[in-house]
Amino acid sequence: MWVHPEEVLQASALWITERANPYFILQKRKGHGDGRGGLAGLLVGTLDVVLDSSARVAPYRILYQTPDSLIYWIIAHGCSRKEITEHWEWLEQNLLQTLSIFENENDITTFVKGKVQGIIAEYNKNHDVKEDDDTDKFKEAICTFRKLFGMPEEEKLVNYYSCSYWKGHVPRQGWLYLSINHICFYSYLLGKEAKLVIRWADITQLEKSATLLLPDAVKVSTRVAEHVFSVFLNINETFKLMEQLANIAMRQLLDNEGFEQDRSLPKLKRKTPKKVSALKRDLDARAKSERYRALFRLPKDEKLDGHTGCTLWTPFNKMHILGQMFVSTNYICFTSKEETLCSLIIPLREVTIVEKADSSNFLPSPVSISTKNRMTFLFANLKDRDFLVQRISDFLQQTTSKIYFERETTGSVNSSDDEGSLLSSSPQRSSLGSEGSSEGERQFNLNDNSVPTATQALMTMYRRRSPEEFNPKLAKEFLKEQAWKNHITEYGQGVCMYRTEKTKDLVLKGIPENMRGELWLLFSGAINEMATHPGYYEDLVEKSMGKYNLATEEIERDLHRSLPEHPAFQNEMGIAALRRVLTAYAFRNPNIGYCQAMNIVTSVLLLYAKEEEAFWLLVALCERMLPDYYNTRVVGALVDQGVFEELAREYVPELYDCMQDLGVISTISLSWFLTLFLSVMPFESAVVVVDCFFYEGIKVIFQLALNVLHANIHQLLGAKDDGEAMTVLGRYLDSVTNKDSTLPPIPHLHSLLTDDGDPHPEVDIFKLVRSSYEKFGSIRADVIEQMRFKQRLRVIQTIEDTTKRNVVRTIVTETAFSIDELEELYVLFKEEHLTSCYWGGTGGSNPTERHDPSLPYLEQYRIDLEQFRGLFSLLFPWAPVNGAHADLLALRFFRLLDHNGDSLINFREFISGLSVLCHGDLTEKLKLLYKMHVIPGKCVCTVHRKGKLHTPDYRHYLRLWNQGTKNKLDNMKDLPKLNQDAQEQELYHATATVTSLLLEMGEVGKLFCHSKDQEEQDQDDPEEAKTSGPAQDGGTKPEGVFQQRGQGEGKEESQARPCGPAKRDGRGEQLSAMEEIRLEDSSPKDTGTSSSMLISDDETKDDTSMSSYSVLSGGSHELDDKLHCEDINDDTVLVRSENSTSIDKDWAITFEQFLASVLTEQALVLYFEKPVEVAARITNAKNVRKVGCSLLLVATASG
Repeated sequence: MWVHPEEVLQASALWITERANPYFILQKRKGHGDGRGGLAGLLVGTLDVVLDSSARVAPYRILYQTPDSLIYWIIAHGCSRKEITEHWEWLEQNLLQTLSIFENENDITTFVKGKVQGIIAEYNKNHDVKEDDDTDKFKEAICTFRKLFGMPEEEKLVNYYSCSYWKGHVPRQGWLYLSINHICFYSYLLGKEAKLVIRWADITQLEKSATLLLPDAVKVSTRVAEHVFSVFLNINETFKLMEQLANIAMRQLLDNEGFEQDRSLPKLKRKTPKKVSALKRDLDARAKSERYRALFRLPKDEKLDGHTGCTLWTPFNKMHILGQMFVSTNYICFTSKEETLCSLIIPLREVTIVEKADSSNFLPSPVSISTKNRMTFLFANLKDRDFLVQRISDFLQQTTSKIYFERETTGSVNSSDDEGSLLSSSPQRSSLGSEGSSEGERQFNLNDNSVPTATQALMTMYRRRSPEEFNPKLAKEFLKEQAWKNHITEYGQGVCMYRTEKTKDLVLKGIPENMRGELWLLFSGAINEMATHPGYYEDLVEKSMGKYNLATEEIERDLHRSLPEHPAFQNEMGIAALRRVLTAYAFRNPNIGYCQAMNIVTSVLLLYAKEEEAFWLLVALCERMLPDYYNTRVVGALVDQGVFEELAREYVPELYDCMQDLGVISTISLSWFLTLFLSVMPFESAVVVVDCFFYEGIKVIFQLALNVLHANIHQLLGAKDDGEAMTVLGRYLDSVTNKDSTLPPIPHLHSLLTDDGDPHPEVDIFKLVRSSYEKFGSIRADVIEQMRFKQRLRVIQTIEDTTKRNVVRTIVTETAFSIDELEELYVLFKEEHLTSCYWGGTGGSNPTERHDPSLPYLEQYRIDLEQFRGLFSLLFPWAPVNGAHADLLALRFFRLLDHNGDSLINFREFISGLSVLCHGDLTEKLKLLYKMHVIPGKCVCTVHRKGKLHTPDYRHYLRLWNQGTKNKLDNMKDLPKLNQDAQEQELYHATATVTSLLLEMGEVGKLFCHSKDQEEQDQDDPEEAKTSGPAQDGGTKPEGVFQQRGQGEGKEESQARPCGPAKRDGRGEQLSAMEEIRLEDSSPKDTGTSSSMLISDDETKDDTSMSSYSVLSGGSHELDDKLHCEDINDDTVLVRSENSTSIDKDWAITFEQFLASVLTEQALVLYFEKPVEVAARITNAKNVRKVGCSLLLVATASG
């Protein structure tokens, strides 16, 4: 290809000149081509790989040089001699003579460079090539990647790194290529080549390891091998990218959410690093956005625009705190460099003014931000302040219209005008409606005063406290409220509150009952989603009411099991509110729908929050704070169970081995995590845990769980079995009390189910929580995320293995394949599906829609015709070696296996077909072959009213047949001459003999049917025959007719018109007819042939020849002719005339005739009974995969 001219100082170094003229030189890289150029070529090839030379991709180049100059310019390079020769010839024909006219060398150089750049520009214009953000160096790496590993253009390279791959005890220096779907390695050292290709979806473990020999190494584990890479220039960057790509692959396996490139991410950093792809930059931006959203509990669609260092003036302690400012589309956030010192979230919907303040030596480059609730935030020490202010102003302008819209639709007011609310944008709500509302009033507007639903927290209805009642508990509760009010006055209220260590201390001491719901909404970030989606919950409820599916059935079943001991859920008001929230969420997120334990958590949310607020709290819980916890396979809970086991091994090692032996950790952790301890602790104590969880996140649950184990360490070490250990933990959790609770005691269901042993001494919940922070507070959120990644790989791959085992266990009794063979076949089947998901296909179905983890195991992976063709050519013994008719045979086989006609086949259907070919007996294989060559069609036979069949004179019909075939020799063509061994020659003759025999049977049957039609027409009234229509239910239906293409037809045709209703009178008999069917062909034609047969020249000739043993009769029928069939069996095959597009209504062959004919030839019998080497075919399929191009899709290494 032509390249922009670049200067080359040494033209002959490591290159060999092959052609030259006064102005241009064509060169080839040493070591390229035959022989590799000896030792010098081996050294050059090694240097090219190690140094990442562009000559690896383009071993040919053309240089330009003026006669008197020592400077060379590279103007073209090529990956093949043909490509570079075309460029050379163009130069000789179009430029060489023109250059001789110029007198000045500078003019010649300018002309050549301009001409080459013009060619490139014209090419880009004609081929719609757009300039992208990738550097030229990275574009070369992409070409190398595709060339080395045979990857299609759809496979996007993210980045590549120099490293060593340890093969055995020998390191191989080379390059590691990380693409969206694969991790690849290539090394070439002194003639030895090493290649490795691994799918991200096949990785079971990915970790950094450090040993004395390899201080910085990455270990990549699959189900079959471990691979170690070392000597990275930046191992942290490499490993983070590998983690991210593996996470994407796991997400695809989990719920089909593929990665979509997002090039719209604006960046504050205007300098982009060199040698980094645009895709890599987008992935980095995505990872930063995920960390940003997790840190500040922001909505899932929020994208980080950029961040910069700064200081924040904090009025509560009169200090400038050093930290980082983060700017995104809808938020400005700040976190201090000292993690717990201060954090701040400012939604742009709350901002009124952003302005630059006066700079001074004490306060350089300050920016002031004011909000609606009259708070002002002063940031200073900002780099590039003007650019930052402009970015914020742009985002503010985008949100202005949204703010006015929200004011009009939600009627929101400032919190300063609403003394009862802590949230600056919380809309006013009407008072609680009456319980006795009618069913017809259920369609409601949440902002309407007439709403007959729980517009207040359910707890307010059941707070049994008289105005004059006053006791120490109420006094303590009052002091808590005062402390929170004082804190809000000092640190700000609503979303823009300064969140400090003092805020955390107040949370650990317990949130007051009447402030709990609003603070949950604030700390979880749910307030942001509710404020930006006015009316969303109302619409969901209206759409979901009255609709039923599996999720709503499960919800109805669990409604009365949700805190049944609490009076709020002992009446229809609480139950109806719970039903609406759960059903609305099931319709919002059908991937989750409804999962057990959601009802318990949601019922607690409804006690303290309004109905819409409870819904958004549930959204925050399921989609952000507890990701993947409540899907059908509780993957998130299983992941955190693995994290908990790791933490237990680290923090309570003396107890870990004992707990593992008893199997207790896996039992307790699911119930503890899924319900946030609500199902195992007394209610008034568990809500304190929920307080801490909404403020600190999942680390609180891990800390508390470890503390519970640590507190019972001696009893657990003495436990003899898991039952005793569970009893110890159950008693302990039942004894956790909240002495400050003003609520009436609620009997705990878990405590009612324990034994009658001595109760455990009471444990104060606040002391338990405080103790968990003191002992295990060092657990960091980022460390938990690292552990989650490691466990997610393990959990999802375990689920995939379980799915495989369940599928194999289901169908192992239905086939003769062994369990190991079925597992290998399942892996190949799944890989075919995943490949189509990665790179798409030409099929009509969407690959990502074919994998639904919620379906039964056998239905989770399905493939279409395009994927089936790939497997057919590799695994099925009938697939032609030369591939000439492979696609047609695959099509026919696929139609036969697709029982439900949805153009997709599952693993059971796939195995059923393969099993017949590999392990079926002779009759089964022939029956399958017979069915493969028919297309769906309907034919009903004539049924005589008298129940009698006319016996024909067979001698008369044979004489007629003999006369009709006198000209047969004239139309026959010589069979092809084949160079075959004796066995194949015998097989060939056997096929020809059987075909001739079937031809004779069909021709005889044709004459029988034709004579019967004549007799029926003589006996029936002509008028009746004209008015009689085709019968609808008057006969049996054969499985179809052979596929055959007419003369000159080059495309598949398969059209059939349905039979019409039958008409009958008292004198005649019912007539049946079949409309014309246009058929498809599988064999070449000869214009003078009335019967033809396809013979292949390999061992599968009998299979492909059978695709055309549906021989053509000499008769011709018009398109509107009717087919009158009598006494035709269910498996009869009908064949049309060659020179017509209609069915030859008289030619017929039954399966019994076909079977009997084949059995007459021993060679065919031996061929079909020949055993198939299944293991060899599976091994070959694993090593060679045909998907667009030859590609090794399993982890292999050569060299």
